[in-house]
Amino acid sequence: MKVGRLIALVVGAVVWASMPDVASAADALKLAIGQRGNWENAAPELGQKAGIFKKHGLDLDIIYTQGGGETQQAVISGSVDIGIGVGTGGAMAAFAKGAPIRVIAASVTGANDLYWYVPAASPIKTLKDANDKTIAYSTRGSSTNAIVLGFIKQFDVAAKPVATGNPASTFTQTMSGQIDIGWSSPPFGVDALQDGKIRIVARGSDLTSTHHQTVRVQIANAEALEKHRDAIARFVQAWRETLDWMYSDPAAIKAYAEWLNIPEERARRARDEFYPKANLSPDHISGLDQAMAQAVEQKLLAAPLTKAQLDQFIQIPKPKG
Repeated sequence: MKVGRLIALVVGAVVWASMPDVASAADALKLAIGQRGNWENAAPELGQKAGIFKKHGLDLDIIYTQGGGETQQAVISGSVDIGIGVGTGGAMAAFAKGAPIRVIAASVTGANDLYWYVPAASPIKTLKDANDKTIAYSTRGSSTNAIVLGFIKQFDVAAKPVATGNPASTFTQTMSGQIDIGWSSPPFGVDALQDGKIRIVARGSDLTSTHHQTVRVQIANAEALEKHRDAIARFVQAWRETLDWMYSDPAAIKAYAEWLNIPEERARRARDEFYPKANLSPDHISGLDQAMAQAVEQKLLAAPLTKAQLDQFIQIPKPKG
C-alpha cells in the first residue's frame, strides 16, 4: 500500500473516531399514546421539552390514539415501537394469542383517575340506575373497557357498553344524548364539573378489584425491543426521571398547563387529586393474578398465563444506580 494512501486511511479513521455517535446521541423511538393530555401520559411530551429524554440520547416521535386498544394495535402492527397506557387485560389477551408485544413498564396502578358522568339534568344518580342505559368506554381491550365490564358485574346492572373514543369525543356524544353515561379523566371535564354541567356517577376506584391492580401498562413491539433494547431501557429510565421531575419541580406544572392551554390551578388539581405519584411507578406490575382472573371471566383470555409466559411477556428494564 502506498504511504500516501495509508496516511489518508489513518487520518480518516481518526476523524471518524472523533465524530460524535449520532445514533447514540439521538436514537429515534416512535410512540403511540392513548389520550393526549392525561397527566399519566404526559411524561414523553414534558420530558422531551425539558431535555430529559435528550439527555438519554433519545428523540421521541409521538402520535395519539383514541384509547388503549388502538394504541395496542399500533404496537402489534409495528407502526410504532412503544405504546403507552394500554389495558393490562387486553395486552395479556393479545400476547396469549401470539401478538408480538412485551410489557416494559407499568403505566398506572389503581383507577383513581377515571370517572363516569352524566349531564346535570339526567335522572341517573348512580350506576344502579343504569339498567338498559348506554355506558361509555374508550376502545375494546382498554382499561376503561375492563372497568365498565367490572361495573356491570359488581353493581349487577344490565347496562350496554359502547366504545366512544377519547374524552372529547365521549363528551360530545354524552351531552348530545347519544350516550347515557360518559367517561373521562382529568384534566378533561374538570371545567364542566365545576360549572355544574355534568355529575360524576362512578369512579374507577369504585370498582374494588382495581384498588391494588396495575390497570394500564407500557408495551413494546417484540422485534423493536430486540433491535433497540438499549434505547428502550434508556427510555424507561428517562421516564422514571421525568416522573420525579413532574412531582418535584413547579416548572413541570407550568409546562403541563402551557401544553394544554389550561390554568395552572386546574393542572395542579388534576395531578394532586387524581394521580398520586406512587400509582405511576413504572417498575412493578401489581395484582396480576386478579387481572388474569378478570380477563378470563370477561372472555378476553382463555386461561391465565403461565409463569414462563409471564417471564416472556414482562420485560421491565432495571433502574440504573
